[in-house]
Amino acid sequence: MDKLRLGTATSDITPPLGVGIPGSFEARWAEDVHDPLFAKAMVFEAGDQHAALVVCDVICLLEQDTKWAKHRAEELTGIPADNIMISATHTHYGPATVTIFNTKRDEDYCDWMAGQIAEAIRRAQLSLRSVVMGYGRAMIPEEVHNRRWYMKDGSVVTNPGYLNPKRVRPAGPTDPELGLLAFMTPEGEPAGALMNYALHYVGGPYPNTITADYFGFATAALPRMWGKDFLAILANGACGDINNCNFDEPAPEYPDPFYQSRRVGNVVATEAFKAWQQIEQWTDDIAVNAAFEYSVFRRRQLSLEQEQQMAKLLAGPPQPDNSEWVYANERRRLAQEPVQRPVLIQVLHLGDVAIVGLPGEVFVEIGLAIKRQSPFPYTMVIELANDWLGYIPTDQALNEGGYETELAASAKAAPGTAAQWIQSAVGLLHELHRAHS
Repeated sequence: MDKLRLGTATSDITPPLGVGIPGSFEARWAEDVHDPLFAKAMVFEAGDQHAALVVCDVICLLEQDTKWAKHRAEELTGIPADNIMISATHTHYGPATVTIFNTKRDEDYCDWMAGQIAEAIRRAQLSLRSVVMGYGRAMIPEEVHNRRWYMKDGSVVTNPGYLNPKRVRPAGPTDPELGLLAFMTPEGEPAGALMNYALHYVGGPYPNTITADYFGFATAALPRMWGKDFLAILANGACGDINNCNFDEPAPEYPDPFYQSRRVGNVVATEAFKAWQQIEQWTDDIAVNAAFEYSVFRRRQLSLEQEQQMAKLLAGPPQPDNSEWVYANERRRLAQEPVQRPVLIQVLHLGDVAIVGLPGEVFVEIGLAIKRQSPFPYTMVIELANDWLGYIPTDQALNEGGYETELAASAKAAPGTAAQWIQSAVGLLHELHRAHS
């Protein structure tokens, strides 16, 4: 079997001040930069087989941007576009890569960012060197909480508030697993790390500041713990209904604005460092492959009542401070989208490790189901990969309601989407496993 080589590189994708910041109902603009944003690239090579993974410090990525970046990267490197996975961390403190609620997508920034992604892949290819690969895992249950709660009146509420006396119990599970794909040089030096953890984001009282959030803190801390300079990546898992808020306790205190995101990042890096030290099996004899299929994505359509309400609200002047008007505007934009279209479900294969890429804010139940049914010893599920289809809830959640199901351009998946994506991903995993068993 051919020997594994790894290349790593980053492109700085920090936006200029004044750019719109999505992730809130209110319009926000960047007034400061706390830490830079990056497109972080890894290129994997085994003989004539190549694949690449890029994780970007932005809230999400649209297919038009990732598709262009992949084809440009293919031109620069020869790596097939189908073997390249590009995902977003989901920081809520980055530039407007999508139009959502009161924030408009920044087209100029997105065009520039796509070029930076392609260049990161090219520079990663130029840095290819021999490595061995190992896999570890840790459990960090205390930092992940299902944000959907059953209430005493029978409803389901997203983010019910700390110690809300009307709350009953969380409406779903969490995935506490931190996955670690670690690479070492033949001389025993760390060469790269890919972490995977299902946590939406952390955030803090800094609404107009650009930051990579806890993803940036974690990926800076891990090399610091080693005392070595190497690329660490933290890819977000299936966390559409997961956040860092423990509503059974009082709201956390913030000695400084970045206290909580820094703390969580350090916890994740610490557990990754510990898991790294416990890896016993290392190998450079692996296959590098990819598989994909296009699944038909169907969006929900507006009811007659919703159409009438939308028309009534939008007939007058804009009301950006009125949530009903904001949702009506979202639905107007949604009504212009095709009712169905193909979306990419993708899997990268590195020996005993499979990496599944799903194009939305995927509920944790979906990621857990894929990992449970995977034939590979180690499976990572990365959300917000290659495109953004908004929230992907379970059918049960769609019936229960809540923010993630409130019809909008950001919450439009039809019933059956979760099962369809699980079936597609698991099918691809078994296809790759059979081909290389």
